[in-house]
Amino acid sequence: MRTKNLGERDRLLELCFDCFCKNGLEDTSSRKLAEACGMSAGNLFHYFATKDEIIIRSTAYCMAKVEDDFMANAPKDVKDLDRYLKETPYWTAEKHGAKYRFMYQVYTSPQYHQYGTQFFEGVRERYTDYAKELSPKLGIPWEVLQPLIYTFVRACVHYALFGDEEYLKPQIALIEEILPLIIEKYSGKRQPE
Repeated sequence: MRTKNLGERDRLLELCFDCFCKNGLEDTSSRKLAEACGMSAGNLFHYFATKDEIIIRSTAYCMAKVEDDFMANAPKDVKDLDRYLKETPYWTAEKHGAKYRFMYQVYTSPQYHQYGTQFFEGVRERYTDYAKELSPKLGIPWEVLQPLIYTFVRACVHYALFGDEEYLKPQIALIEEILPLIIEKYSGKRQPE
């Protein structure tokens, strides 16, 4: 990995990722990537060794940013859960649908599958940290929040990919049904931070 000018590399990763999302994996040439970055292909490959490196790094970098964006929209407290559950799937689909579609195109390809496996190992760690961060705000143990987060995120991503409300609605309804029971069970109990 080249380490020259990391700020510029990050900017280029974002521009390349947007280009991939617009054109797809197969229809994005090195020339299109360079044009999206406002430079020649030679200049672009001054920052990255190969197109494969751009695919791998831009997907991981930008999807981690999507996760950060998703988590920044998190509920502030128990009273904010209703807003979060109702708005987030639609907001995610509108803002990040093309990004999720491209990510799945990359990570389901045999050529890049190992990088998807690595990325999703990191996702598990980040969602555990996220559950631990939310635990004191919601008064629910992180071990109980973690599977709810997985279920919710999977429902949101599936909706962002396919716009399938028949898949989304029952999962959200299930979360809405069990949350009051969980909140009641743990109300008044101090959660470890």
